Amino acid sequence: MDVKVGDTLTMKKPHPCGTHDFAVLRVGMDFRLRCTGCGREFLIPRAKAEKSIKKITRQTETEEQQ
Repeated sequence: MDVKVGDTLTMKKPHPCGTHDFAVLRVGMDFRLRCTGCGREFLIPRAKAEKSIKKITRQTETEEQQ
């Protein structure tokens, strides 16, 4: 699965605050994600994260330049 820093992941299960969307801060053997609802950051193993991804929203090139 091709996940990059800056993408927003929509997961199958919600964070305890109620949101399903997470921003990707770091990619490697683990993903560092930030909840878009409450702002909490956490590490999750890559295998577990890839199983629970429902949708990947890419950051467009024009947004990266601004």
